[in-house]
Amino acid sequence: MITPITKTIDLGDGRTITLETGKLAKQANGSVVVKQGNTMLLATVVSNKEAKPDMDFLPLSVDYQEKFAAVGRIPGSFLRRESRLSDYEVLICRIVDRALRPLFPDDYHADTQVIISLISSDDDIMPDALAGLAASAAIAISDIPFNGPISEVRIARIDGKWCINPLKSQMASADIDLIVAGTKHDLNMVEGEMSECSEADMLEAMKLAHESIKVQIQAQEEFAAMVGNTKREYKHENSDPELKQAIKDFCYDKIVVVASTASAKSERSALLKAIGKEFVESLGEDHGKDAFLIKKYIHDVEKEAIRNVVLDTRKRLDGRELTEIRPIWSEVGYLPATHGSAIFTRGETQSLTSITLGSKMDEQLLDAPMASGKGRFMLHYNFPGFSTGEVKPNRAPARREIGHGNLASRAVRKVMPSQEVCPYVVRIVSDVLESNGSSSMATVCASSLALMDAGVKLNSHVSGIAMGMIADETTGKIAILSDILGDEDHLGDMDFKVCGTEKGIVACQMDIKVNGLSYDVLAQALEQARQGRLHILGKMKETLAQPNEDYKPHTPRIETVVVDNEFIGAIIGPGGKHIQQLQKDTGTTISITEDPSGKGVVEIMATNGEGMAAAMKAIKGITTKAVVGEIYEGTVRSIQPFGAFVEILPGKDGLLHISEISHSRLNSMDGVLQIGEQIQVKLVEIDQKTGKFRLSRKVLIPREGQEVNN
Repeated sequence: MITPITKTIDLGDGRTITLETGKLAKQANGSVVVKQGNTMLLATVVSNKEAKPDMDFLPLSVDYQEKFAAVGRIPGSFLRRESRLSDYEVLICRIVDRALRPLFPDDYHADTQVIISLISSDDDIMPDALAGLAASAAIAISDIPFNGPISEVRIARIDGKWCINPLKSQMASADIDLIVAGTKHDLNMVEGEMSECSEADMLEAMKLAHESIKVQIQAQEEFAAMVGNTKREYKHENSDPELKQAIKDFCYDKIVVVASTASAKSERSALLKAIGKEFVESLGEDHGKDAFLIKKYIHDVEKEAIRNVVLDTRKRLDGRELTEIRPIWSEVGYLPATHGSAIFTRGETQSLTSITLGSKMDEQLLDAPMASGKGRFMLHYNFPGFSTGEVKPNRAPARREIGHGNLASRAVRKVMPSQEVCPYVVRIVSDVLESNGSSSMATVCASSLALMDAGVKLNSHVSGIAMGMIADETTGKIAILSDILGDEDHLGDMDFKVCGTEKGIVACQMDIKVNGLSYDVLAQALEQARQGRLHILGKMKETLAQPNEDYKPHTPRIETVVVDNEFIGAIIGPGGKHIQQLQKDTGTTISITEDPSGKGVVEIMATNGEGMAAAMKAIKGITTKAVVGEIYEGTVRSIQPFGAFVEILPGKDGLLHISEISHSRLNSMDGVLQIGEQIQVKLVEIDQKTGKFRLSRKVLIPREGQEVNN
């Protein structure tokens, strides 16, 4: 019998988290099961002993997958098995990756893989808040070098009270929902959404989350000590100090000149490349120096020089002040055939965004272990190679596209009107046509403009801004940069994306690459972001301040009719015959759902008024209850020896007995009525047992010398 090593973390409110190792996946370098309630995650890590030749980065892959068996379900796909990761799983991969990656040593370059699997699930315990803890614990007990541990927690404000790792059932009333990650000393990753919260509220959430993170990190350290593994020795980098110094002596001042002269991305890139080429040529053809080290050291010197220029001059690579936003122009209605469109351009970043408004039939089907159902709002972000002047094959969206699209989706979804105001299924597509600094934030701005162009009654405009930071730990100098360039993101120590309205923040994403970032600096970054966000909102309002009064003329219109549950079958008909024929005859799209009260909700989408009117008339006819004493314009549907069946309402036939056709006695139905003939009849009785209708025509025909009393 195997006796595993376990460690329990007390969450302080009667809930506990258990770390366990030694029972599962023992051939991995590190393997941990994290359990809270019935939710169990298995995290494993494996890292090669040696790095591949000429590798100057960490080839880390993080995969998170939820097993359908964990929730007692069989996958709904054709293959009936787990296949590619869902967008939701990819987003959790990214959250964990972004928290772990900065904590590996800079000179550690061996292929490393972290796999986290949901193997058992409690419906009310969300596993995403436990994934970072599981991954970090697996690395902490392994022999893999790591400057952690880290941990991640969810912090939410529910009915005005802060809660760490709340239950899923509590989240409906949360106005702040953040996943926060960090080490014992610092935070290094934040992602989440809020309902127009203040910068002060966000800082408070981060501080409270960090206190819980510290508790989980201490537990990991004690857990690792119980396991007792020692970290491996490694040597993944060659070095040549003389070559590095020679490159610095030759290149540094030249790079400073380029960095100090405002220039466009392409011009600057060409000048920096020429400096490196000049150094290589200065060595001569038979220099015998390592080409890989030359490239690496040139990059290192570029980074050092550019960072120092920004810190010393307080000027940016493109000549801007630290708080200055690049020039903005935007346009709406650019694509005439779409339901709404916008171009948003900020500096060298541009998004062309389109809106499609669909019916209930266009809802997105969700089939994941922890998320099933249907979605009415979609935002898809595309990042083709030409946007950065590169050759890149078009393939399925990469994790970056999924992550950036999700951030934009969170921001825009927060300002969407209710379903009663906007009955459409909404799909937003952002095609990034140029990129040099935060195309995801351009997507937020373009989406807001495009929705207003489409006539969608947004609660308010929403914009986004990417903040950066360059910090020198030696001198203590810090530069916080508004609206960062791609180079500033690459060379900087922070990428902080903040989305919001004039009232507050609605979504954010932050990655920090430097230790020791104080909350005062974060507060400064948030305030600078607020000012930049308001500036961008002002520019957007100059283009379109309010949603258009109406949808575009070619936008399909939607009308809904609420009917009693008993009529749903009559509308659909046997095997869907009635509804299919109705859609064909009227050129509409009709869907039927049941609301929480049990009523049927009929949604009709039409591209022209005549089709909508015809469909509405037919639906109302089907759902209208027949009333004894009412006179109907009926259609003869069939003729029998004893009378005729007349349709008085769609799908509702009544018997017109031969004795009720005329005051005169009829011996036969021959030649009396024709199938399809329109006649007036009166409903004289509804059988209480069978519900059958008895009709009369003769009561509407006056006898000679008499008037009919209807």
